[in-house]
Amino acid sequence: MHYEVVLPAAGSGKRMGAGQNKLFLTLLDKPILIHTLLVFEQDEACSGIWLAVKDTERDYIQSLIAKYNITKIKGLPTGGTERQHSVHSCLKEMKDVEIVLVHDAARPFITAPIIEKLADTAYEKGAAIAGVRAKDTMKIVREGIIKETVDRESLWMIQTPQAFRFNLLAEAEGAAEKVGFLGTDEAMLVERLGHEVYVVESSYDNVKITTQEDLIFGEAILKARAK
Repeated sequence: MHYEVVLPAAGSGKRMGAGQNKLFLTLLDKPILIHTLLVFEQDEACSGIWLAVKDTERDYIQSLIAKYNITKIKGLPTGGTERQHSVHSCLKEMKDVEIVLVHDAARPFITAPIIEKLADTAYEKGAAIAGVRAKDTMKIVREGIIKETVDRESLWMIQTPQAFRFNLLAEAEGAAEKVGFLGTDEAMLVERLGHEVYVVESSYDNVKITTQEDLIFGEAILKARAK
């Protein structure tokens, strides 16, 4: 199942404290962004990549794309102040797309088999997201006091990619924009339409690089995969 993928890449990376877009930080001598792009560049089912970027970073990102010979880029529209706005700016420029994936550009460890399952499920069911089962005991805490211990059997930690039939996601994004609703992820926007969203079990390796500690974990994952 062929798909196109949207990568919001206009974030500030404040939690990383790097003083720059965290996607430009390196893991084993390659920028995080390039590690992520290469996953989709090398996936035969991916027919196009869209990057929502800051205007001030577009030239630098284009130079990275050229340096690492990324050939599937279809557009680099200007990203918004929120992830949702960045995704919508890409959707507005996409044409003749059946399945669209949205993926965190700071998750460079997603694998082709999981992507394939997501795209196939989205084609069949309309919407599918990656996730892993919660491993830790989960508690509801208010003002530093435990109020409830939650049964973790039904709890999942949600990741990306999130995959959708293009028309469904475009409708969900448009409906949210019309009323000024801001969701935490694309699945939430689709849920607002009353559409079921299916979960595809992913890998605990599919971490998002958010903090300095994540850089250490990320290098360990890359080294382990290289063996």
